[in-house]
Amino acid sequence: MGGVNTAPLVIGHRGASGYRPEHSRGAYELAFTLGADLVEPDIVATKDGVLVLRHENEISGTTDVAQHPEFAARRTTKVIDGVSLTGWFTEDFTFAELRTLRAIERLPQLRQQSSTFDGRGRILSLAQLVEIIDQASEKQGRPLGMVAEIKHATHFASLGLPLDELFAAEIAGWAQRDRLVIESFEETVLHSIRDRGVPGRLVYLVEKGGRPADLVARDGKRAATYASQVTDAGLALLAARVDGVSVDKRLIIDHETGAVSDIVARAHAAGLDIFTWTLRPENRFLSRAHRGRGGPAAWGDWRSEFRAIIGTGIDGVFADHPDLVHSALRP
Repeated sequence: MGGVNTAPLVIGHRGASGYRPEHSRGAYELAFTLGADLVEPDIVATKDGVLVLRHENEISGTTDVAQHPEFAARRTTKVIDGVSLTGWFTEDFTFAELRTLRAIERLPQLRQQSSTFDGRGRILSLAQLVEIIDQASEKQGRPLGMVAEIKHATHFASLGLPLDELFAAEIAGWAQRDRLVIESFEETVLHSIRDRGVPGRLVYLVEKGGRPADLVARDGKRAATYASQVTDAGLALLAARVDGVSVDKRLIIDHETGAVSDIVARAHAAGLDIFTWTLRPENRFLSRAHRGRGGPAAWGDWRSEFRAIIGTGIDGVFADHPDLVHSALRP
């Protein structure tokens, strides 16, 4: 993996999602062209058990499903990990039905250039992404891989769609420890996947606030908070169970001042790799200290913020624009 004295892994966040609609073939292929070492798919399931790549199982913001009258009756409201959402959900469609939809830009007001590619890509399966990675590896002559994020595992298990079982079956024969990282906000599913013999490294995702959905389902209001899990004691406990943590960028760089914290050093001291999400150049996403003129969509002083984060010795960074990370790494 990465390390204090090496450049961090550059992970294409949902592909090169700053330039193309996320999770589209174009986004993944471009991410590798722009120097990503790995790409990060968010993995959810269809009702016929196919693993597909979407930011969420609710797809109204990333596809043109609302423009399909044949699916109008499937619009519904569900509670996903404690949050009420209204829209269309992957688990209510077969993969064949989802393939009739087209991908669209999730943030069109910020990324108008990317939105010009709306409608060109279809929803991909995990199997199709494996093919894209293999083709890019052969073309570049270097091993490339994925950071597979397992999304809403507790929710899908309640529907009879166990993501651990589906993922292990799909990735068998391809998975290797040096090219597969498996991550989730729910630690339970990580161990279930490892118990099924998948050799990838386990990385636990950590929000700035809140509680893990699997622990809430088990422990209710007594569930541990994410904040308690990144104390020194919490990190030491995690180090006995997972290979690394991946934290909200705001746990590394103060959203107001741009000052960096000591969480990277503390994670390393505990024996954990540490990643962060997500490096983005737009003012909307930068700390106030690094914002510039021109409104939320304009690019601020992203280079300084990226370098401050990289300078902590972080092992890997998720970025919507992989080329910008490489630019920040240059003297």
